[in-house]
Amino acid sequence: MNFVYYCGWRFFRTFYMVYFRAEWFNAERVPATGSVIFASNHASILDPPLVGTGLDRGISYLARESIFRFPVVGWILRNWDAVPVDRDGGGARGLKAIMDRLLAGGGIILFPEGTRTVDGKLQPARSGIGLTVIKSNAPVVPVRVFGTFEAFGKEVPFPRPYKIAVKYGLPMDFAVQRAEAKNCSKTRLKGIYQEVANEIMAAIAKLEPCEDKKCFP
Repeated sequence: MNFVYYCGWRFFRTFYMVYFRAEWFNAERVPATGSVIFASNHASILDPPLVGTGLDRGISYLARESIFRFPVVGWILRNWDAVPVDRDGGGARGLKAIMDRLLAGGGIILFPEGTRTVDGKLQPARSGIGLTVIKSNAPVVPVRVFGTFEAFGKEVPFPRPYKIAVKYGLPMDFAVQRAEAKNCSKTRLKGIYQEVANEIMAAIAKLEPCEDKKCFP
């Protein structure tokens, strides 16, 4: 990670630890090098930095393309190797940028649900992440955040000092689905995308912050 990224990493990690008593579990499961897709549930704007600050490696985040137009913010995002996406968070340009990061051996965080939850519960996965996974060769690390909805969900006007946590799952390999996707019909291909997305979401749902399920909140 470069100096600008490190400064942001240090700021967010310290802030989360002091204000939210944040904890990170099983970061050692994440590959130290090479391309990797982090697939996380999404409950708050706190989530992206929270997932990233639990790791010793830099990762790329998605950011609204229009935000890059602001000089200072745009400079920071570019130094964080953020991926500009359109209003809907996708599009051909966004997908190409994501694939470029992965082909270069980077890590990127994606949210299978597509948007933040409105009730704190896990939402169904959208097929978009399945498409990205199939087109790449990167392993997928399921990630689950805890407490961020209560701390700063959509209906919370100001961040509450509620305990938050992250747990990283074991990397997932979709070699079988990738092989099938090379020689199947378009209809089946769309089905594979959704099946991959559903499998990732199921892996996220199985994660608990501690093995004994007693240490959170």
